[in-house]
Amino acid sequence: MNKRTFTKTYATEPQRVTAQRNHEWLSRHADPMILPPITGVRWNTLSFAHIEGRHAQPRDLERIAEHLGACHGAAWRSTLHKARLTKAHVSDGHVLPGFLGPRAAALGRRFRAGHITTAQTLDDVLACLHRAADGPAAFYKDTNPRNILITPSGPPVTIDTDDLSLAPFGYDLAKLVVTLSMTYGPFTVDRIGRALTAYNTAAATHHPRLGQATLAQFMEHADLHGIFTAPYLGRGGYRRPWTRVRPTPGRETCS
Repeated sequence: MNKRTFTKTYATEPQRVTAQRNHEWLSRHADPMILPPITGVRWNTLSFAHIEGRHAQPRDLERIAEHLGACHGAAWRSTLHKARLTKAHVSDGHVLPGFLGPRAAALGRRFRAGHITTAQTLDDVLACLHRAADGPAAFYKDTNPRNILITPSGPPVTIDTDDLSLAPFGYDLAKLVVTLSMTYGPFTVDRIGRALTAYNTAAATHHPRLGQATLAQFMEHADLHGIFTAPYLGRGGYRRPWTRVRPTPGRETCS
């Protein structure tokens, strides 16, 4: 039996508690999602069972997209059909932050830091954010290449449960597209469209209301992620700005 573990240290006990509760919530409500079991808990650490695998690469996009769609659909059917993206959602005593407020505040910070260049652009991006908040609720778990393990057999394995909030359908997949592009280079529009179709098809198996994200909506999600991820350029493998690798390069706004 493989008894190797991975231990993650948190700066504070509340951060560890949040990560542990996120793990528990996902295990309960995002049924197809595979998470490494927690094998040990201390005040500021979580230990997880070791999983053999590699981080996600561009060739895995459609496979992960289908998996995410199934996970988001399952969570909506389980509890998120009661959620609204404009406010926090309480489920099993665990609070999932809302989509709108925290990201509007984050866009303000990006503007002050120079990642959004004009006040008009900020207004356009905020309008994009509000459009994204109109629809059924999925969750966001920061699906970037380092947070997905591709195993020799079986579905992708999700690691790092530090972040969990409400988000529109397609939003977490858009994070993967943006971060893969910033790491490895651009996808074609056709390739993104195939991934979105795989995602929508998997989500719609849980309810006909789901699986309706359009490519235009999806690219607006991606543009938001491009702004949110801009401060990390040059770190974590992100070598290319989203404005350069976007299929229609040079865009700064969602308008």
